[in-house]
Amino acid sequence: MTENFCFFGEKLYLTYPFLNPNTMETPITQRTLIESFYHWEGTKPDDIYLRQPVGDAFIDYSWYEVGRQARSIVAWLRSLNLPPQSNIGLTSKNCAHWLIADIAIGIAGHVSVPFYPTLTGPQLRQVMDHSGCKVLFVGKLDNWPDAKQGVPVDVRCVALPTYGPDAPTIDRSIEQWDNLLDRHNPITDNPMPDPDDLFTVIYTSGTTGNPKGVMLDYRTMVNALENTHHIMRRDIVNPRFFSYLPLCHIAERNIVESTSLATGGTVYFSESLDTFAQNLRVARPTHFLAVPRIWTKFQQGLLAKLPPGVPPALLPEDVKKMVRQGLGLDSAELIITGAAPMPVPLIQWFRALGIHIQEAYGMSENLGAVSMMPPGAVKDGTVGKVYPGMDVKIDPVTGELATRCSWLMRGYYREPDLTAKTMTDGWLYTGDVAEVDTDGYLTITGRVKDMYKSPKGEYIAPAQIEFGFAGNNHIEQVCVAGQTLPQPVALVVLSDTARAADRQTITHSLEETLDELNPRLHSYERVKKIVVMAQPWTVENNRMTPTMKIKRNVLEADFALDFEQWYGEEGTVIWL
Repeated sequence: MTENFCFFGEKLYLTYPFLNPNTMETPITQRTLIESFYHWEGTKPDDIYLRQPVGDAFIDYSWYEVGRQARSIVAWLRSLNLPPQSNIGLTSKNCAHWLIADIAIGIAGHVSVPFYPTLTGPQLRQVMDHSGCKVLFVGKLDNWPDAKQGVPVDVRCVALPTYGPDAPTIDRSIEQWDNLLDRHNPITDNPMPDPDDLFTVIYTSGTTGNPKGVMLDYRTMVNALENTHHIMRRDIVNPRFFSYLPLCHIAERNIVESTSLATGGTVYFSESLDTFAQNLRVARPTHFLAVPRIWTKFQQGLLAKLPPGVPPALLPEDVKKMVRQGLGLDSAELIITGAAPMPVPLIQWFRALGIHIQEAYGMSENLGAVSMMPPGAVKDGTVGKVYPGMDVKIDPVTGELATRCSWLMRGYYREPDLTAKTMTDGWLYTGDVAEVDTDGYLTITGRVKDMYKSPKGEYIAPAQIEFGFAGNNHIEQVCVAGQTLPQPVALVVLSDTARAADRQTITHSLEETLDELNPRLHSYERVKKIVVMAQPWTVENNRMTPTMKIKRNVLEADFALDFEQWYGEEGTVIWL
């Protein structure tokens, strides 16, 4: 592979052109997502597009029925006389009407602005004010009365239909979806979006501060689809998708919504957390995405059922097949993980069961499409090979990764200064510290903002140390912290099984892990203490983002007054 040295500003960068020389001239040969919908609506109107579980049954929505409902909502939106490209909000857990509402917003010529369904009232108010939405579609939520406090009084709210006996009751004081269908006939024309029209504003999960609104137009979506066509297995006939991760996140939006519209596949949903396993087994998806924490949960559940002490590689093939069928992954052709680092031992553990997880890397700002692990050429420890059409470069001083392609965001909504800091000369600066090898495989070693100087002046990258705890199945979550301490400490959350086990046994296991890890680290990186947390980190207690990333800054702040005390206590493992 040829390496090129280029000057950008005052810095010399080593760039890696893993694409044809005309990166920014990628031809657009695919339809926009709205045009794809029209295609399937017209060519196979009676085929099922969306399957919404309700108990042991399904409410099925054909392409025709999705179109009928979406077109009636378009008629209602037209009656409001909103300016073209108005921002329309959407907050709900994943369900059939989330996608129907999103399609309607696009057909109406407006911009979809989805919000996480876990937002509190003040959090929702912040993004509602920032986005300027005048309409908000509201669906399955756990605490709508609280969230409603964050909706400005001049915003028109529409309640999506809810499903099942446990679905929260939607406020009857706001517009009801079904009433709008009764009052408005479906439109009969097929308005086409301009490729340069804004498609969506995706608000980030806010790992380190207020969420940022990533602006993506139709052209960027088409370009990403074009360049990842074969990698994302859009060649599979009659694909099935399982939607349960937040649809407002770029990964689920790509894997489920965009790919289902591009292929004409069928989308299954999870009714609730309690029915997740059953819903997944019924769906038997061909495409499946799960963040690392989900894979950890899967592993913990399987370890409780499989013969103790037997590595998965030594299990009989019929047992491995039963495991895949029991999870609902026996038909999966593309199994992806992303959004957070995936420990290599965990990937290898599932691989031994015949579940081949392909790690992918990206962010909302580049449509989540930077690299993916090739199924036939795996390099563990990397996040796969850089996509065709994607340029990458590494800052030689900080190690920060920058990306350039034809599917970058337009910028941050109403944040020109922040956009200018993040994007320069067509390059997006990711904030991730990375390495790339001569074959185009990318390795992410941490976040620029997460790295800190020890009191002795050495830089410490917490993520690299945390990877060393991945082989201990008793640990479910880990965060290396303690910026003011002579040596780092590791905060850990135990698995359910470990919390119920003998404390002395678990303590010994944690000490063994540390004894194996520390000799492999620089002296200033070596972990002094392991602190076992009393409670898990969750979205609800604000220690994880909605995409299940640990909020390192929140943990540092929450325990800032305790680090010195823990550091001075006797013993290596401290139980809270």
